[in-house]
Amino acid sequence: MHPVCKRIREQILYVSHVSGHGHIPTCFSVVEVLYAVYSVMKHNPANPLWEGRDLFVLSKGHAALAYYCILAEFGYLNKEELVTFGSYQSRLGCHADRLKVPGVEVSTGSLGHGFPVAVGMALAQKILKSERRVFVLIGDGESNEGTVWESLMVASHNKLNNLTIIFDYNKSQERSLPIRQPYNKFISFGCEVIEVDGHEVDSLKLSLEKCSSDKVKLIIANTIKGYGCKTLIDNMFEWHRKSPDADQYKKLLEELNAQAI
Repeated sequence: MHPVCKRIREQILYVSHVSGHGHIPTCFSVVEVLYAVYSVMKHNPANPLWEGRDLFVLSKGHAALAYYCILAEFGYLNKEELVTFGSYQSRLGCHADRLKVPGVEVSTGSLGHGFPVAVGMALAQKILKSERRVFVLIGDGESNEGTVWESLMVASHNKLNNLTIIFDYNKSQERSLPIRQPYNKFISFGCEVIEVDGHEVDSLKLSLEKCSSDKVKLIIANTIKGYGCKTLIDNMFEWHRKSPDADQYKKLLEELNAQAI
């Protein structure tokens, strides 16, 4: 496990423990993806509204705690502020608010809504003939929403090669309406599709670095919900919205340390 990503998982566990909030398994599935995106895209923590920046949208807004930890890692937030997550009058709500948190481009949480906004952003940059890129992270469960597929049709039709979609394929919908054979589905929508290990930072960076020639780029990030802790992996539905008490926190931290060796 990448050392920075291990440290971020430790932060997620601790903040969830002290706050009583957070979707730990879904946060753990996207840590490497978020880290890779912010390592590759153009941005400036000292000037979050820099006009030349690339744009990122966390469409699967339930992973907000992981997002905050990444923003803190890259200098948008003080790490000491993370423990205020979900508390009264904190700007770090359980879903990220673009009017409160520096670096957040779109307020998300209602699944299926962030992706259409990202498509609109990419189309706007195309019209402006801008070199800015748009990155968006969507979930496989979120992709049950029809807006995802409608927006993908728009993106493909307009050949938005400045748009990079990362599909967090963590099998979160295995009990209900799973997305089967996503590679074939996204190919059929006209995307350039790349499939990578979603927990391998270098592979993610390579897949993110270049724009597609004339198609929407879609990266299937094969991830494990709860990655790093056996308890979370084995009981991902139980832990969907659960925060650890003192004993559970200790156990999860031990599992994370064992996994990272």
